[in-house]
Amino acid sequence: MHEVAVLVMDSVVPFDFAVGVDGFNWTGRYRVRVCGPKRTVKAELFELKVPHGLELLSEVDTIVLPGHDPDLVVPERVLEALRQAAARGARIASICTGAFVFAATGLLDGLRVTTHWLGAEELQARHPEIEVDPDVLYVDNGQFLTSAGAAAGLDLCLHMIRRDHGSAVAADAARMAVMPLEREGGQAQFIVTPPATPQGAELEPVLRWMEANAARDLTLVEIAGRAGMSTRTLNRRFREQTGTTPLQWLHRARIRNAQHLLETTRQPVEVIAGKVGFGSATAFRDRFKRIAGTSPQNYRAAFQQN
Repeated sequence: MHEVAVLVMDSVVPFDFAVGVDGFNWTGRYRVRVCGPKRTVKAELFELKVPHGLELLSEVDTIVLPGHDPDLVVPERVLEALRQAAARGARIASICTGAFVFAATGLLDGLRVTTHWLGAEELQARHPEIEVDPDVLYVDNGQFLTSAGAAAGLDLCLHMIRRDHGSAVAADAARMAVMPLEREGGQAQFIVTPPATPQGAELEPVLRWMEANAARDLTLVEIAGRAGMSTRTLNRRFREQTGTTPLQWLHRARIRNAQHLLETTRQPVEVIAGKVGFGSATAFRDRFKRIAGTSPQNYRAAFQQN
């Protein structure tokens, strides 16, 4: 089982800490443990008992650095433990101002990173050897990953879950969190929002029908008829309940289905394009890159299951 350590010190941000723990724990595919240089740390509103010391960093597969006060003086033994973990190949990910701890190790030198937008300027000033991008949700450099603040940490966790176990497991974790698998805006990443079906919402039946029929050439008139609404009312309801339009939602459902086929089959891109509802491979490639931020071929290379 994949081992995860969440490293905590005084001034840890409670939300970031919880994201680092629950983001992985929801899947049942990870063993998540908490460690730190002290057995009791002080968060803003409470004290936290820490069951493991820094020795845990020498044996886990992934280390999560939640946000801390940027002015926290990080003990050298913490930084050295992180460097040693990186040297043996451990994956390290920071959430929010955890990037300040991460950057202090020197492991991010020469890399593009992100953090909470409020701390981006200060992080760049302290560490001119890294490139701080304040406009994205997260940055994946392979072994080292960084995310922006608060909910962006959960976006990052879902991204790592998908890298480790594929789209289905990540989608289940997203449902547990009651959030989309990827949010709009910021940096386009490989992950595409799964078809959203808000439980109990007025549009839930038609959303499920659209998902099941996404490969068909559905029109706005047909979707409105299925929903028992005018096209104008349908567009308004979609905006209110999904944040997008019916046709944009349909395109994302098709790309989501394409991702599954790219991950689990060796069918040619041209075949997949037709199966998920695109009239041509060219239109499919264009839409896939626009939504997923990469080409179908590159996506397959990154995520196809062995």
